[in-house]
Parts: sequence; C-alpha cells; structure tokens
Amino acid sequence: MKTANPAPLGLLGFGMTTVLLNLHNAGLIPLSMMIIGMGVALGGLTQIIAGIYELKLGNTFGGTAFTAYGFFWLSLVIIWYFPKSGFEADKVSMGYYLTMWGIFTSFMFIGTLKHNLTTRIVFGSLALLFFTLALGDFTGVELITNIAGWIGIFCGFSAFYSAMAQVLNQEFGKKILPL
Repeated sequence: MKTANPAPLGLLGFGMTTVLLNLHNAGLIPLSMMIIGMGVALGGLTQIIAGIYELKLGNTFGGTAFTAYGFFWLSLVIIWYFPKSGFEADKVSMGYYLTMWGIFTSFMFIGTLKHNLTTRIVFGSLALLFFTLALGDFTGVELITNIAGWIGIFCGFSAFYSAMAQVLNQEFGKKILPL
C-alpha cells in the first residue's frame, strides 16, 4: 500500500494561514475571526496531523516542523484569548515569544540546506519574519510590524507554492513547477 506525502497538506495549512495573518500585520485587514478560525483549523490542526504523519514516515524534520508550527498557531490563539481570563501578553513578552520561534526556525533553516531551494526560502523568510515581528513588538514601531507583514505574505505564498508544486508534480509524474 502506497503512503501519500503529507507535506503538501502541512505546507498548505502553514502557507494560507501565514498569508492571512500577515495581511493583518501589514495593516491591510483587521484581526478577525476569519484569521483565528483558519489559524486553529488549517494552521493548527492540519499541520499537527501532517506532522504526525511525517513522524510515522520517519521524517523527523517534517514531523518536527509541522507539529511545532501547528502548535504555534494554537498557542497564538490561546494568547489572543486568555486576556479574557485575566492573563495578558504584553508587547515585550510577545517579543520574547517571537524571538524563541525565530531561534527555533533558524535551526530548522540550517536543516533545509540539504533540501530544495523553495524549502530554504520558506524557512529563511519565516526566521526573518519572526525576528522582524519580535523587533516590532520590542520597539513598538508599527512600521516594523507592517514590514514584517510583507515578509510574512511572501513566506506564506512561498509555502503555498511549495505545496501546490508537490501536488502537481506528483499528480502528473513529472516536474510541472520547479522546487
């Protein structure tokens, strides 16, 4: 029995939610339930499922990436909603949160050096996104967060492209879109 590649599903979840959230960070749309719903369903749960399947296939890199970023989305939604219970994440705390994700992503980027160019672009731009968002939170300069939003839009579309390239290349049995 042939096992399907779970990576496109995880990349799709990551890419679509990253674009939507960063449309907000760029100042183009407000933070809304649409972003939160996509973050939980496609960003969180879909990536976790893809990550578990990657782990079952013996892919430590893919399993770690998808599972961790899936839980990133769930933790972000929790951070947004826990203020209603009396706990709130201030900008400096969010800066540290995003810095930790930037450090993790930088190490994952090192792992991509043996992967295709598109994967390196996704992880490199994601590390830059996390560090730029952290800088925006540490400084309180909205322009930095807006710039980060544009980096995130690029990152998300890169992941979306990677997902679609993998699906189409496998479906047609040849390279339709280069990676």
